[in-house]
Amino acid sequence: MFDPEELARIREARASWKEETYAPTVDRFGERAETFTTDTGGRTVSPLYTPADLADHDYREDVGFPGEEPYTRGVYSTMHRGRLWTMRQYAGMGTARETNERFQYLIDQGSSGLSMAFDLPTQMGYDSDAPMAEGEVGRSGVAIDTLDDFETVFDGIPLDSVSTSMTINAPAAVLLAMYVAMGDEQGVDREELRGTIQNDIMKEYIARNLYIYPPEPSMRLITDIFAFCAAEVPSFNTISISGYHIREAGSTAAQEVAFTLANGIEYVEAALDAGLDVDAFAPQLSFFFNAHNNILEEAAKFRAARRMWAQIMDERFDAGNPKSKQLKFHTQTGGSTLTAQQIENNVVRVAYQALAAVLGGTQSLHTNGKDEALALPTEQSVRTALRTQQILAHESGAADTMDPLAGSYYVESLTDDIEAEAFEIIEEIDRRDGALAAVESQWVQRQIQDVAFERQREIEAGERIIVGVNEHTVDEEPAMDIEEVDPAQEAAQRDRLAAVKADRDSEAVDAALAAIRSAATGDENLLPPIIEAVKAYATVQEICDVLREEFGEYTPNR
Repeated sequence: MFDPEELARIREARASWKEETYAPTVDRFGERAETFTTDTGGRTVSPLYTPADLADHDYREDVGFPGEEPYTRGVYSTMHRGRLWTMRQYAGMGTARETNERFQYLIDQGSSGLSMAFDLPTQMGYDSDAPMAEGEVGRSGVAIDTLDDFETVFDGIPLDSVSTSMTINAPAAVLLAMYVAMGDEQGVDREELRGTIQNDIMKEYIARNLYIYPPEPSMRLITDIFAFCAAEVPSFNTISISGYHIREAGSTAAQEVAFTLANGIEYVEAALDAGLDVDAFAPQLSFFFNAHNNILEEAAKFRAARRMWAQIMDERFDAGNPKSKQLKFHTQTGGSTLTAQQIENNVVRVAYQALAAVLGGTQSLHTNGKDEALALPTEQSVRTALRTQQILAHESGAADTMDPLAGSYYVESLTDDIEAEAFEIIEEIDRRDGALAAVESQWVQRQIQDVAFERQREIEAGERIIVGVNEHTVDEEPAMDIEEVDPAQEAAQRDRLAAVKADRDSEAVDAALAAIRSAATGDENLLPPIIEAVKAYATVQEICDVLREEFGEYTPNR
């Protein structure tokens, strides 16, 4: 990309600058630290970057143009100049009625997509009346037991005009079935349904532990969803391969990319083993990344991930459709970076993280509420979080040109470094027989735990400054308005579930569950019988229990 003779002159000039200009100043006044590193990777940051740091760069092969391989600069030719990212605020509140009200509020405030949070029992495939659910109903999101709850959540919200993301994994097939059933009820053609299900069981084994079934049947459920959606719901993203929770568990930026893409490789291989054509399902794959505080490292991370996925799909899987090579991703600002102390500081953190996501070319974005280190966000906090995106979109200028950091000697160097480190990790995973084997042996988990331990040590030793926590603290925190879940809602949800069970056709439910069992014991796609079961108002747990009985439950190796 640069003339070799000019590079030699730049290297000579930099050496002279370092000796004659930089070093005397450092000797006299010092610097803020002996070494500077990136946020989590320990990657040393040089005091100055020049074209000499990009000596081996080929613009067309390494950077290119938006909408063209290697997609470093974005997957679409116009990026945010043509259409802003989807402002998809994550929400789920106790009961279905409350969630509907929050969704309606977000739409009224300008949110362009919905993102649905489920309570812990729903995520684990239990109904609200299960002993395991006691004390958790509606706490971390909305309680969904039957299609009746879904009908309430989406009351007055036409599914042909919104895009909905659902953060659900082990029971993803059941919740997708409810969404399809809701679309059928509303008369929306299945081809018009738009949205995403997370459906990423690998990261549950790695970072969140909200799994139900062992890996093999879990992969079968995922590939059944791939096949069903490719044929019936082609505009719906069938999986959101998630690095977000991997980063929340403590990983570095490069580990987040590596483990996420390694999981993506595992899913593609499982789908191919199930007989699917790569170009039939790969365009519906999507990704989900975290945005942390180091703006330039985060933007470089997103650029590296896009370039890597294009190479992986081309070289490993011989994908022919350009859309199969495009890494499209949602971003959420870093929940683990939010502090319970001086929560107003979190507004600033979230704004910087959102800027990093936009500079990195995200397709959709959730900005956290300032109070989420303490509770579900209040309505005011949600509005401020959404306004953060709107100000970024309409006032900052960050979305007015594509990949504005391209050509920065530092950012291009960071992009290359993250890519190289992430590929090294993927190569190690390959040597360990792939992502699933590396997860089952706990190797992936140990890599993340080591980083998380070191980061916490740095914070406690004061080597890593967290404003308001170990520096710039205050003696007394002001009183705060915190969102609280009414304990009476749990009893009300159980009464609602009992009423649905009493009113439904029990014989139809039994027949539908029997059809799911039959499909599970054979090789029939599970989605059609699950859709029929939810239409008969079978519960989430009733369906998941059939699969528990047929597939078993996962117990990790320790």
